[in-house]
Amino acid sequence: MRFAGKTVIVTGAANGIGKGIALQYAAQGARVVVADIDEKGGPETVSLMKARGGEGIFVPTDVRREEDIIRLMATAYQTYGRLDILINNAGKGLFKSPYELTAAEWDDLIHTNLRSVFLCSREAAKYMRRHGGSIVNIASTRALMSEPHSEAYAASKGGIVALTHALAASFSRDRITVNCISPGWIETGDYDQLRPIDHEQHLSGRVGKPEDIARACLYLTDPENDFITGVNLVVDGGMTRKMIYVD
Repeated sequence: MRFAGKTVIVTGAANGIGKGIALQYAAQGARVVVADIDEKGGPETVSLMKARGGEGIFVPTDVRREEDIIRLMATAYQTYGRLDILINNAGKGLFKSPYELTAAEWDDLIHTNLRSVFLCSREAAKYMRRHGGSIVNIASTRALMSEPHSEAYAASKGGIVALTHALAASFSRDRITVNCISPGWIETGDYDQLRPIDHEQHLSGRVGKPEDIARACLYLTDPENDFITGVNLVVDGGMTRKMIYVD
């Protein structure tokens, strides 16, 4: 098992992409700390990991709260004695006209999606610097392209991309790699309900799944791949590289 003995924290792991990432690490032998505000879904993820032979704990965490983040890292270290990998996945979406978007809504989304990535990375690195480690931040292809009413979300995800290479530079002397992944369309609902036209939008011929992002995380955090740091890996089935014309 590639990650046996490693301690991995995944924020936003109660469902969706984060859940898929947590399950993949557990399957590879890692001890997974599930951090989420969802106190029903979080324990369910841990139960599923354990049912499949994995190991992990749930730590209720609101990533908007600095004190929650500090407690999360301390709990992970106290439980397992080390912290090797952090996946900053927690986030939320908000699509609203810029004419109507309030300062409070902007601040809440930035705190959830961007500020949390800095705070989690800062606190995790304090433990990782003892032996090295890896951080992966989940951004979005919306950091690179937009549609109307996506200002707050795009700003938060674009900020993650920039923050990633800045942290990679700052943490390099402590042997901590920092990368980010920009997912495209990753279906977390009923995959079978997707239409042929949905899949045809991708050069890969299909819409993405949480496992696609999980495998990218495994690659970026594999100790053998420590030459890769500061990059933004776009995982979107080629969707952002496909020219679209209307007949």
